[in-house]
Amino acid sequence: MKRQITNWFSPALQKEMPVVVYGDYGFALLLVPTAGADYLEYERFQLIDHLSPYINGGKIKVFSVNSINKESWMNNDMLGEHKAIRHNQFNQYIYNEVIPFIKNNTSWETPVIICGASLGALHSMNLFLKRPDLINGVIAMSGVYDLTEYTKGFFDEQVYYNSPMHYMPNLTDHHILEQIRKSRHIHILTGSGDYEDPEAGKGFAGVLYNKGINYELSVWGNEWKHDWPTWRAMLPLWIDTRF
Repeated sequence: MKRQITNWFSPALQKEMPVVVYGDYGFALLLVPTAGADYLEYERFQLIDHLSPYINGGKIKVFSVNSINKESWMNNDMLGEHKAIRHNQFNQYIYNEVIPFIKNNTSWETPVIICGASLGALHSMNLFLKRPDLINGVIAMSGVYDLTEYTKGFFDEQVYYNSPMHYMPNLTDHHILEQIRKSRHIHILTGSGDYEDPEAGKGFAGVLYNKGINYELSVWGNEWKHDWPTWRAMLPLWIDTRF
């Protein structure tokens, strides 16, 4: 498997940010890490190995980025307002730096599907819903879609606008809604075992339904916990059968 690590100084984040790329061809799968993890997390926990048939076969080209959660919602020494500012800087990093990097490494017509597990699922869903003109779909595994689950009681306008459970029910912009509705790849996956919250996925699916947005909700059984064996089973199956 071809594997390449690229670094650049991010204007949005004002720091060096690495991206690891796996493969040569296929649609772009952009991986967003879980809570406190880094760009090599999906490789460390063997998810990349489980995706290798689709990478080597040219179905997907995988791009995995660093998180900055430890500099935002997971930084207990930071004011809530500053966490929200840092979160928005991460969004701009993805939109203005990572997406162009992906396009330059594939083509400007190549679809981009964003994917994450746990907190990465929330970020992935949020990033897609805010810019469906740049990101073509989302695979969200074991996520909650209410950002206040992570903000320790802090709530302001920026939390609202990065919390899909808050802003989606009130979204009336016809242009953005139609762009979201065009996607045939809004996948909400969850287990029902330890530390999973299937009701979060069901609740958000209901929000999408009320907006006339096509989605797929898949709730797995109690044997599927909030852990890597679940995500190693989910993602390859979805890549194999939905794309």
